[in-house]
Amino acid sequence: MSIIKQKLAKREGGVTDRSQDISRLRDFYKLYREKNNVDKLREEEMELRESGAFSGNFQELERKTVKRKRIFATLTVLGTVLEQLTKELSPEEAEGLIPEELKRVIESDAAMTEDLIAYNIIPLDAPAITNAITSFPEVRAAISALKYYRGLPKLPANFPIPATRSADILDFLHYVFGFQKGNVSNQRENIVNLLSNEQSRLGTPDEHEPKLDETAVERVFLKSLDNYIKWCTYLDIPLMWSNSDISKEKKILFISLYFLIWGEAANVRYLPECLCYIFHRMGEELDELLRQQLAKPAESCVTENGVSFLEQVICPLYDVIAAEAANNNNGKEPHSMWRNYDDFNEYFWSPSCLKLLWPLDRHSSFFWKPTPRTKNILKSNVTKRRGKTSFVEHRTFFHLYHSFHRLWIFLFMMFQALTIIAFNDGNLDSKTIREVLSLGPTFFIMKLFQSALDIVVMYGAYSTTRLLAVSRIFVRFIWFSFATIFICFLYVKGLQDETSSNSESIIFKIYIIVLGIYTGIQLFWSTLSRLPSCHRLFNRCDDWSIVRLIKWMHQEHYYVGRGMYEATTDYIMYMLFWLVVLGGKFSFAYFLQIRPLVKPTRDIIDIKDVRYSWHDFVSKNNHNALTVASLWAPVFCIYLLDIHIFYTIISAVVGFLLGARDRLGEIRSLSAVHKLFEKFPEAFMDNLHIPLANRDTLRITGQVLRKNKFDASRFSPFWNEIVRNLREEDYITNLEMELLLMPKNSGSVDSVPMVQWPLFLLASKIFLAKDIAGESDSQEELWDRISRDDYMKYAVEECFCTIELILTSILADDDGKLWVEIIYEGIRGSIEKRSIHRDFQLKKLALVIQKVTALTGILKEVGTPELESGAVNAALDLYDVIQLDFFTVNMRENYAKWNNVLKARMEGRLFSKLKWPRDPELRSQIRRLHSLFTIKDSAVNVPKNLEARRRLQFFTNSLFMSMPRTKPVREMLSFSVFTPYYSETVLYSMEELRKKNEDGISILFYLQKIYPDEWKNLLARLGRDENTHELDLIDNDDENLELRFWASYRGQTLARTVRGMMYYRKALMLQAYLERMTVGDMEAAVPTTEATDIKGFEFSPEARAHADLKFTYVVTCQIYGKQKEEQKPEAADIALLLQRNEALRVAFIDEVETLTDGKVNKEFFSKLVKGDINGKDKEVYSIKLPGNPKLGEGKPENQNHAIVFTRGNALQTIDMNQDNYFEEALKMRNLLEEFHGYHGIRPATILGVREHVFTGSVSSLASFMSNQETSFVTLGQRVLASPLKVRMHYGHPDVFDRVFHITRGGISKASRVINISEDIYAGFNSTLRQGNITHHEYIQVGKGRDVGLNQIALFEGKVAGGNGEQVLSRDIYRLGQLFDFFRMLSFYFTTVGYYFCTMLTVITVYIFLYGKTYLALSGVGEDIQTRADVLHNTALNTALNTQFLFQIGVFTAIPMVLGFILEQGFFRAVVSFITMQFQLCTVFFTFSLGTRTHYFGRTILHGGAKYHATGRGFVVRHIKFSENYRLYSRSHFVKGMEVVLLLVVFLSYGFNEAGALGYILLSVSSWFMAISWLFAPYLFNPSGFEWQKTVEDFRDWTNWLFYRGGIGVKGEESWEAWWDEELSHIRTLGGRLMETILSLRFFVFQYGVIYKLDVQGSETSLSVYGFSWLALVGLIFLFKIFTFSQKISVNFQLILRFVQGVAFMLALAGIAVAVAITDLTITDIFACILAFVPTGWGLLSICVAWKPVLKKIGLWKSVRSLGRLYDAGMGMLIFIPIAVCSWFPFISTFQTRLMFNQAFSRGLEISLILAGNNPNSGL
Repeated sequence: MSIIKQKLAKREGGVTDRSQDISRLRDFYKLYREKNNVDKLREEEMELRESGAFSGNFQELERKTVKRKRIFATLTVLGTVLEQLTKELSPEEAEGLIPEELKRVIESDAAMTEDLIAYNIIPLDAPAITNAITSFPEVRAAISALKYYRGLPKLPANFPIPATRSADILDFLHYVFGFQKGNVSNQRENIVNLLSNEQSRLGTPDEHEPKLDETAVERVFLKSLDNYIKWCTYLDIPLMWSNSDISKEKKILFISLYFLIWGEAANVRYLPECLCYIFHRMGEELDELLRQQLAKPAESCVTENGVSFLEQVICPLYDVIAAEAANNNNGKEPHSMWRNYDDFNEYFWSPSCLKLLWPLDRHSSFFWKPTPRTKNILKSNVTKRRGKTSFVEHRTFFHLYHSFHRLWIFLFMMFQALTIIAFNDGNLDSKTIREVLSLGPTFFIMKLFQSALDIVVMYGAYSTTRLLAVSRIFVRFIWFSFATIFICFLYVKGLQDETSSNSESIIFKIYIIVLGIYTGIQLFWSTLSRLPSCHRLFNRCDDWSIVRLIKWMHQEHYYVGRGMYEATTDYIMYMLFWLVVLGGKFSFAYFLQIRPLVKPTRDIIDIKDVRYSWHDFVSKNNHNALTVASLWAPVFCIYLLDIHIFYTIISAVVGFLLGARDRLGEIRSLSAVHKLFEKFPEAFMDNLHIPLANRDTLRITGQVLRKNKFDASRFSPFWNEIVRNLREEDYITNLEMELLLMPKNSGSVDSVPMVQWPLFLLASKIFLAKDIAGESDSQEELWDRISRDDYMKYAVEECFCTIELILTSILADDDGKLWVEIIYEGIRGSIEKRSIHRDFQLKKLALVIQKVTALTGILKEVGTPELESGAVNAALDLYDVIQLDFFTVNMRENYAKWNNVLKARMEGRLFSKLKWPRDPELRSQIRRLHSLFTIKDSAVNVPKNLEARRRLQFFTNSLFMSMPRTKPVREMLSFSVFTPYYSETVLYSMEELRKKNEDGISILFYLQKIYPDEWKNLLARLGRDENTHELDLIDNDDENLELRFWASYRGQTLARTVRGMMYYRKALMLQAYLERMTVGDMEAAVPTTEATDIKGFEFSPEARAHADLKFTYVVTCQIYGKQKEEQKPEAADIALLLQRNEALRVAFIDEVETLTDGKVNKEFFSKLVKGDINGKDKEVYSIKLPGNPKLGEGKPENQNHAIVFTRGNALQTIDMNQDNYFEEALKMRNLLEEFHGYHGIRPATILGVREHVFTGSVSSLASFMSNQETSFVTLGQRVLASPLKVRMHYGHPDVFDRVFHITRGGISKASRVINISEDIYAGFNSTLRQGNITHHEYIQVGKGRDVGLNQIALFEGKVAGGNGEQVLSRDIYRLGQLFDFFRMLSFYFTTVGYYFCTMLTVITVYIFLYGKTYLALSGVGEDIQTRADVLHNTALNTALNTQFLFQIGVFTAIPMVLGFILEQGFFRAVVSFITMQFQLCTVFFTFSLGTRTHYFGRTILHGGAKYHATGRGFVVRHIKFSENYRLYSRSHFVKGMEVVLLLVVFLSYGFNEAGALGYILLSVSSWFMAISWLFAPYLFNPSGFEWQKTVEDFRDWTNWLFYRGGIGVKGEESWEAWWDEELSHIRTLGGRLMETILSLRFFVFQYGVIYKLDVQGSETSLSVYGFSWLALVGLIFLFKIFTFSQKISVNFQLILRFVQGVAFMLALAGIAVAVAITDLTITDIFACILAFVPTGWGLLSICVAWKPVLKKIGLWKSVRSLGRLYDAGMGMLIFIPIAVCSWFPFISTFQTRLMFNQAFSRGLEISLILAGNNPNSGL
């Protein structure tokens, strides 16, 4: 029946007849089976699989497997359709159409593809036909351990269990608690993976009946539930298991329960102790069911529709978290007003969490949801809400003091002590000591301030914090209040008594005794707390009340942060480090900062009757306090920050020494690779290969040659695979690959008695040896000259032996073999007799080589009759040359043999039987010999590509570095790699590659010019000529795709990252394949000669299975589902990556809309997919989420939803702009063993890994960023890890102890805004939870960085803003409080302290300049200087020089330079550093200083830190003036203008005896900073000084400036919209007040300058200042007239213009009259501009701060007009110098050279690119 008829019948209520469809489909099914020979297909595959290990026929096996999968997948679909169709028929009809026999066939076929039931790695629910994993004994043991055991109640008969397996523990938990099917399947595999990997480390279980070892289960049990055990101990709750001898089955049951809870917890995974609570309660419930022997749904999870853990347990928790998150107004609300993840989790640190009961009490205050906050700031929001827990993140700078009070107390007290000593002229007499003892009151006052801050900062959390913790805060405050009063009273009273009587004061003695006792107790306690043994003793005595009281008084007690101590040796190391730093710092402070200020200070204080040029308010009768302050303030600021400078210098030196100790940089050139190559095989075997017994035997028995050849044979397959990968990546040419490949060295020592080295070491050596042979007069001289070059000696020896081997092998006749034997006997005899020069004509050696070359040239080809005849002739030619020209030895010794040979030659029998070489090994020897005789050019520069060189140098260098011995693949730790992805570039499309920018340049053209050699290598690999045009490649589909990948592998794309990470699998497959001889797995029957043969290793089922069991790669593409739905190109590219990488898994969040009760609801699912055989992605797991997972920061939430799909013991976090290399992947096994190495008293929980920044060659800016980053990720982190022990997690590519972290909150934190720098919190969390973070540099991962100034600024802004948020965080506070003093110093100066010191550097400039402005405008400076020379002193100069050096990045450069010296050598380091200076790196560093200062300071004051998408493209485009202005206006330009203003005021009114030179020396650093801040964005802008671009920029800027904003208009389009965006960060009352207070500084200018005008003479009354305000009001009135709204009638517009004209004329006339008839001068007019411009800006800043108020009173439009005027003026002042420079073409040329010098050195035609030519068409 036709489809139309069927539909019509159905519409009329009839039944559709399907019998015909079923019959046709049935017949097609049978036909398809017959056509594809289904029954034979599986048999053939099984045969292939069995023979695969022996024949190496893996490609055929792979082909058959794929074919089988496709056929059975089709059959299964057909079978499913048939089944559905028969459901519409009656059983009798169905039986008639589909017989029972056919049904069985269909069922059998369906069971024959494991891919039908999708699985991830281990096919647990599917029959595995081709997957060898399930045949491993350890996997089978783990699977059997999960099976149902006797103590478990039986499941109901109707509970569905797959036919392929029996019921297990997880099925029971699934039934009881209602976990989701996807979660259960996912965790089943996770648990099997953990158990089997743990078992493999203990040994392979019995093959026949594999059983898990008790120890393996115990280890997984303790590791997985370690946090739960600690939580129970902390809260004094009994564990669920009462007896210590808990059975193995029960341990697995509890492990399974915990992981099932964790796997479905969604956002609640950030609450690890909440999970402990849930686990505890559910465990109790489970225990009760086991006791009753009942299998029934748990009460806590029962719903109306059945049983659901998600609905009953997770959803209530999620709902309250989501309600709080929704109330933070997208992160704009203060942190103190809403609960974040930490607040929810810390609720479970208190025994009160038990009040939540079980099932959860939804009416508990914990579940109170806040009502949505009103936007009206005047309305208070009264709501029943629960306060924060334990800590409140109030936005204030005082957090820096609150968290690190010990540092500030120490610095202030040391400053006080050093100042007292300096003012006592360095005399340590009784008077000085009495004054120094004033430190006591200082200490207690500062401690009192700290305890007061405790009370203030905790405001908002009192109602929810434990009474004990709250009472401690108030008790400490009361204690320090009384102590402070008491100490101050004793000291003051003691001093009074000392001065009133000559006898010593009793009170002063009491004061000293009290102070001594307190200090002694503190020191005693600090010393004890440094000893691990004392810590352990205290922990044992925790039950004692006195111990608890002491601990309670001494330090806050949290669940985290306990036991924050290190081994005594580690403590001594970092204590010594800081003693050196502090020693240098305080010596510098005393001798160069404080002591030189003593005399000037005394002089200033003694000066009376200072004459002021303005109306003075504050400086009468206070000893010129402001002048003293202006002198001391900048010095004091430098005192506070120079400790960071000393830290930088000392850490750089220590890092350099540690790197040298670790043997970094020993191989830093190609010549070093050549020189040390013969040591590589042994080093490789010692470090990267598993220990082999026969190798040890060779070593012990002294068989050096055999051992070296053995090492070389094992090293060569790995080396060759590295070389082949370099060729596949197009870094080397085909010729270079041939030269770099190493022979197998698998032959016996007898046939080739030496190690055969790669040709690049031996190339041209034979020709040099031939020349030496002709020039030498004796055998001794000849051998001495050859032996000077080891590789020449090896080449000669190898040729000698190989020729004998080849000739013996190919000459089948006895006479020929006899001739070879005689010749070689003669040569060896001559060598022994030292008569080689007499017996041979060495000058004729070239002729012999020529003939041998001719012979090998023929023999290396495939044999034909013609070639065989040619080979005989070539052999006879060789015979003739040797006999007639070369050989002069006496034939009498072997007369009979010679006679036979000559006779055979005469009769034509000689060489008549020639055996053509067919053995692959022999053929490779022939080809190699031919190459040795034909390659005349030296290979000292092979490879030529710089990246290939760098990689080979680093890899070979790392072979000599200390690393743990590797384990066999079977025994290694398993690991996952985890990459978060959002919507960045996956793979460049051809449109993107060919799209031209405004200059006519495409990405493809750019890449061809930057990487010309790699482009040629690509063309060669594709079999194309090097002049092939890209259009020829585009037309071919395969080549088109290769071209896209080639370009993508040179950008920061996901494709590059995936390729790099999949090298781990490739490396593991190769290692597993080559270990098959050793570990005795399924392929152990490989013959010895094939032990190093790696042909087809990627197709070995066992090698692949081993790799898959040990390595998983999950890319979490958050919006992949949405991208697929919208058919975005990114989705297609991700699907392509899935097809090309079978082990790649993609996790994503799927949004599904459902209709419930007429309402559309969104449901969210976390899904995992893999590549399908049909070219599509197949869903593996699907886990429903309680709601939208993005409640906090995007990236950590993206990681969190997908982390459940990771596997193994370790987890490497990789960003999507990273890369990896095959040779580095070989070392991953070694790195993972670090988890079991000794790194202090705690095992490692995060392994830090070195990074190589691969974007450094793009431009000079990229180079600066790359060098800065490289310095931090190598030398910097080396010191942080050891000796300082404060390395944190700074992003990727660190390797986490996976189980440790997933049971403690994950690998990042996600609370909105506060965790904007999400990665570093993983380090904080790990450290607080007694983890240990290490750093390792024998392995590296590639990393891309931002390459344009705007990208860099946005990135640095994000990091600085993130650090600003960290200042407020509880993690920083706890670490600052709980670290010991020296570790706290390390932590502070390497996290938030670095940014605070950076900000203080800028503040120092402001303080200095405002101090100078005060002295200049008030007239005090001139007056004091004429009386006493006090203002030019050593201390101030020292302070300014220190600030300048910090500002321009000199101290940042010290670690960089030492890093260069270590890894590049001294000369190259000096050249690199000088080059950077010529490229104006100091301008860049100064500019970066401003970026960090602005974002760090603004974040702490106002918040507003956010993730900036920097983009990761190739930045060669010109950035428009307006774009730069928008980005840097408030962060750099305004501040730069303010500095310029201060400098101009100081220049105009300051008194300087030294004249212009003195002014320059004093202000050069400030001028440099101002100019850098104003012009760096244009200096580092491609084509920044090209005239045409400048004209276009001006037009664009004016359009932007005067375009009015409106609804929907973006900041990029309109100044008004941008201005509103710029002001959005000022939201709170505190922020408005701070902005107002800071803006008051701008009124100083008007107040000072007005009194300096000629018109007012010497008048200093306040009325002068008053009149100046009247003048300012007049100016504002004029401004208002000129900016009056134009939206009025035409008639009034004419009147308005008339009024404006009259006003303008009157203003000019008024000024002219004033100049003519009063003392007003032209200079005064300019001075007024200098006075009124900053005042106007100050008023504008205050108005901006109070924007809502001004809007209400209707003044906002006027304010906005004033703001536009200021921006227009500032823009013009910056634009004019750029326009002037653009007039001169050479400036543009110089700038291009400056920016792209790195690329120029590699032949980049950037000038052509930036000129806007379009050479694409002519390529």
